[in-house]
Amino acid sequence: MAYDAGAEGSLDDLALARELAAAAGERLAELRAGWEGDEADLRKAGDAAAQELLAARLTAARPDDAVLSEEAKDDPVRLGADRVWIVDPLDGTREFGEGRHDWAVHVALWERSAGAAGDLTVGAVALPGRGLVLGSDGAQRVPEAAEGSPIRIAVSRTRPPAVAVAVAEALGAELVPMGSAGYKVTAVVRGEVDAYVHGGGQYEWDSAAPVAVARAAGVHTSRLDGSPLIYNRPDPLLPDLVIARAELAQPLLAAIAAASAT
Repeated sequence: MAYDAGAEGSLDDLALARELAAAAGERLAELRAGWEGDEADLRKAGDAAAQELLAARLTAARPDDAVLSEEAKDDPVRLGADRVWIVDPLDGTREFGEGRHDWAVHVALWERSAGAAGDLTVGAVALPGRGLVLGSDGAQRVPEAAEGSPIRIAVSRTRPPAVAVAVAEALGAELVPMGSAGYKVTAVVRGEVDAYVHGGGQYEWDSAAPVAVARAAGVHTSRLDGSPLIYNRPDPLLPDLVIARAELAQPLLAAIAAASAT
């Protein structure tokens, strides 16, 4: 369907987030399908194309809102704004360039009115490699865990954190390497794994939209120490998180605390 700025501007926030994530994902998939050049150049082109699309369409649809994006210079005006879109135009640039399926597009909305410190109110994650767009509408139902199977913990395919390795040893869990952060968070929501444990090296745009989707699905989300994930901070570094099926949250947090104490 052709882009219609007027129609898109009339959408509610969740529908807009889903629309933009899907559109950026389609643009990226088209770009990769027609690419004949170097992989490194494809990664750069993908970041730029998705950022351009999201920036232009957010400006048209929500001109009064602020934006925090991985691919744009941080504007401190967002710290005084009531509504801030937190986006990652291409989460998993490496996987996108390698032709893998585990990359994503993130679009989330933070609102000051949502709690004492503000909070995420909307999120959408496009998984073009799976043909899916997940939203924070609560419609996603986490499948039942397979009885008797080991706990499956998603980790970085290039840098599995020591804390996840220690937790897996303590709980007899299986580590499942995957690509982008958004893919790993939504893998918990979709039942592909049971948890995702990460320590170090992430920013707000890496987790905002996936966390909004996970929360709406009843999935546990927190920092490694169990404290809440807080967004739209002056420093967008948000380096660690735990995403888990609700019934696994306390055993995981206890194992993380034990591993951190040694």
